[in-house]
Amino acid sequence: MGYACPVCDAEEADAEHLANHLAITASLGREEHRAWLEEHAPDWSDCSPEELGEIVSPHAEEIDTPDFDTAGHQHGHGPGRPDSLEGGIARQSRQPGRGSMTAETEDVLREAAELTREMQGATEDDADEGGNSDGDAETNENA
Repeated sequence: MGYACPVCDAEEADAEHLANHLAITASLGREEHRAWLEEHAPDWSDCSPEELGEIVSPHAEEIDTPDFDTAGHQHGHGPGRPDSLEGGIARQSRQPGRGSMTAETEDVLREAAELTREMQGATEDDADEGGNSDGDAETNENA
């Protein structure tokens, strides 16, 4: 038995994984998760995953989940391992409806990239003009 996230229905293997999901997602700026935690576990940021799991699991729907191999599963994950914090975030971003950009988002990013290129070009042009002006001034002073 696992739990469905009470905010987004993501399936989690147990209470501790549910707590990690809620806390990580809230910490990444997902306001719905943050608001839910603030309502149901106001001191969530001070809790260990085990403590938070005990607080949030009664509010989550118990669900049948695939057989997760949690036997001997340690939470002292090292960086770069697939089961690290980064790996968990990557798995969440691959869930349906996440990680894919809308056409509007793509347009905004494309426009931002173009503006950045224009700004960088203007800065380079200004630097070139400034270099020529200084050189001309030195030439005029030496003449």
